[in-house]
Amino acid sequence: MGNCCGGDKVGPSEQNQFGYDVRIDDIKRRPTDTLFLTLFAVFLVIFLGFLGYCILHGDLHRVINGYDDCGYICGQSNPISKDAYCSESDKTSKKYHILDKPQNEFRTIRKCVAECPDGYNKLINRCIPRAKNMSNLESSLEEFVTQVTEDFQVYWKEFCYLCLIALGMSFLMLVLFRLVVGVIVWIVLVGVVLACIGGTAFLWLLWKDPSKFINQQPSYFLPDLDERNSTTFLVFAIISSVLTVIVVLIIVVMRKRINLVIKLFEEAGKAIAAMPILLLQPVMTFVALGGVACLWVYFTIWIQSSGWLQETKSNSHIYRYIKDGIMKGTMWYNIFAALWMVQFIIGCQHMIIAGAVAMWYFRKRKSVNFPVFVSFYNLTRYHLGSVALGSFLIALVQFARLVLESVKRTFNNREGKIAQCVLSCCQCCLYIFERFLKFFTRNAYIEVAMYGYSFCAGGAQAFKQIASNVLNVVAINSVGDFVLFLGKVAVVVATVFIGVRWMRAIDGVQHIWVPITLAGIFAYFVAHCFITVFEMIIDTIFLCFCEDCEKNDGVTRPYCMSRGLMEFVQNSGKALNIRDVPRLRSPQDRGSPNTVSHGVVYGKRNKEY
Repeated sequence: MGNCCGGDKVGPSEQNQFGYDVRIDDIKRRPTDTLFLTLFAVFLVIFLGFLGYCILHGDLHRVINGYDDCGYICGQSNPISKDAYCSESDKTSKKYHILDKPQNEFRTIRKCVAECPDGYNKLINRCIPRAKNMSNLESSLEEFVTQVTEDFQVYWKEFCYLCLIALGMSFLMLVLFRLVVGVIVWIVLVGVVLACIGGTAFLWLLWKDPSKFINQQPSYFLPDLDERNSTTFLVFAIISSVLTVIVVLIIVVMRKRINLVIKLFEEAGKAIAAMPILLLQPVMTFVALGGVACLWVYFTIWIQSSGWLQETKSNSHIYRYIKDGIMKGTMWYNIFAALWMVQFIIGCQHMIIAGAVAMWYFRKRKSVNFPVFVSFYNLTRYHLGSVALGSFLIALVQFARLVLESVKRTFNNREGKIAQCVLSCCQCCLYIFERFLKFFTRNAYIEVAMYGYSFCAGGAQAFKQIASNVLNVVAINSVGDFVLFLGKVAVVVATVFIGVRWMRAIDGVQHIWVPITLAGIFAYFVAHCFITVFEMIIDTIFLCFCEDCEKNDGVTRPYCMSRGLMEFVQNSGKALNIRDVPRLRSPQDRGSPNTVSHGVVYGKRNKEY
């Protein structure tokens, strides 16, 4: 018994080290993948050492202010050079850096000047050449900025209200996902079928009589053109017909699995209602990612500023800051460190959400005390090593893609078309592998948060569950992801529509599209943050559902799923290839919460919520 998770088969696993009756609360966790956490710490320490070397031999003002051909930094006093040609070391009054290329010379001269000459614009302590007709563009741009600033003073309150509306629309979308997701899903599917049928019918009509839809001139010089067009339309019509039949058959065959997607959406809505603090998780993640981005930019400037002052050629009196091998290696080290840190932070978010949702799912009562904080504690106390390993694998693939892109650029100005083609194919393969790896690590994190597995053991368990329920996974990742995408679009469209109606009623706004565009971008960002959490909750509930079905039978070992989800399994068992699903007991049958009578035991564990 207990095969109540769709796909090919879900049954008890004798190899499960925790047995059947163990719940998340009872698991005695221990630190996992501590070796990789140690390697992560050592990696960061080594990086700080290399960074310190670059800082020791660098100066931020070399990048911010620029330096001339003698190596003197613009806008400040410099040590006097031994080269007699470079006698003027005090550049305090010359704070602008300019690159000049005199006529009949092949090199570019770097100079420090007090003011930018005619034909140049000032930008971050530099003189940038002004292109032709740039003066008109500058005046137009300056006028545009002035008008936008004036507009903002008029509509800033309304803009803040639009941001709040976007926030409220995102919350409303989560509520709709719980209450009417079934209607949304089936409207989308029916719309797809009707669109396929309509497109196919149009292609057949186009083949039968193209003159009704296309204005064609007589083909005097190409008499066979009409025949070729007719053949083309016929081929397209046949292909469209085949695809339409396939889409309809897939929807018909997958209809019960689509109902499972709907139930998972409803369960995810209940999880958010029980743990609303989960919606704050993306905010903390965004702050952490912003901090990493700022540090990466700061460290990059330091690394770029490092180097040894050397004369380019003997007696040329031209000096440049040349990087040694350690400095060049630190540049790549910094990139990989940023990739690893970003994936590490995202992995921590996944682990916290997965742990909290799994704890909520497997608790005897669905009212959980501080599950998010307990999940955070479990992460920091036991599972940072697993996140370090998973994030390392993703960062490694991303870094390989960057290296291939760098190598590919070296062939742009050469006759290396074959090499470019090979590298492009390798990049495509790595991109596909990266997408698979992200999917694999997300599910591995869920198993780690659920049972305290190591990363590899959790990945193996997740892969087994996914392989056993591949059709359900396909339904979730196709229908579910498309519905979530439509949710983002709906939030943006609603915010923009309200903004247009609102801004048009305000007098004095010269560029109405500016606040509407900004509000739309903000709406998409907020909706993406909320729906990302919702997506992770769905994935976690699905794996919890599979684990629940595998380890329990509903008779001697009570299910942890909600009664609504169990009723769905009871009604859809045959369609989902579920065997031996016990019958739900009626209220008259349930005399005692622990009575077993050919029905599912709920007791207090599965009290409806």
